[in-house]
Amino acid sequence: MNKLHLWLFAGMCIVTAHASAGLFSDDDAREKIQQLEVRIVQLEKANIKLEDANKQQTGSMLDLLTQIESLNQELRRLRGQNEELDHNLQDAKNRQKDFYVDLDARMRHFEAAEAAAQTASTQKAADKSTAEDAAAVESSAYEVVYDYYKAANYQKVLESSREFLQKFPDSGRVPNVHYLMGDAYFSLDDFKKSIASYQVIVSKYESSSNVPDALLNIGACQQQLKDLASAKKTLKLLIAKYPDSKAAKKAKQRLAAFK
Repeated sequence: MNKLHLWLFAGMCIVTAHASAGLFSDDDAREKIQQLEVRIVQLEKANIKLEDANKQQTGSMLDLLTQIESLNQELRRLRGQNEELDHNLQDAKNRQKDFYVDLDARMRHFEAAEAAAQTASTQKAADKSTAEDAAAVESSAYEVVYDYYKAANYQKVLESSREFLQKFPDSGRVPNVHYLMGDAYFSLDDFKKSIASYQVIVSKYESSSNVPDALLNIGACQQQLKDLASAKKTLKLLIAKYPDSKAAKKAKQRLAAFK
């Protein structure tokens, strides 16, 4: 039994009690009943509003609980995503660390290789510079010999030639120096030493362009020494080995003069 029914029952009891007591007239009783009915209607409306309010409140509570549960689910989902992001971030940090370690190792390797290359380049440049300096010194020494030769200062030619051969025994100008020495000795009438100087070219430097002329000059020295047989033999060797050379043409002319 709800509150409205209790109020109605209480009102009826009061009316009945008053009627039985004879305290009120019929009109008064009727008026009281009408008032009670109005009160009952009001109470019923209030009760309906209260029930509606309770229903609305219950619905609101259910909606609120639904929202709270939805928020909890969203929170759990976000926490899961956050944990996944933290895990991915840690993996990224580890990969980045490994990358930088590998990059550092590579950079050190490249730096070492670059330093080695730089050292090699520097050494090569130094060697080149040294070689150029040596070549310049060698060229200068040869020019000294040749300048004395052009000046017909044959003693100085011999002195500077010996110094050159001592300092630059592997020079490509060695055959030329021996040739200049042979000419210097010839000009000084030292025909035997002249032959010896020319013979070095013939024996040790067969690919030198000076060989045909050296043979021709050896023949000339032998002729000066009155060794005509050796001179003829040398000239014939020249003609046989270097038939197209200018020296061979001169050798033929000299052989013809011997006859």
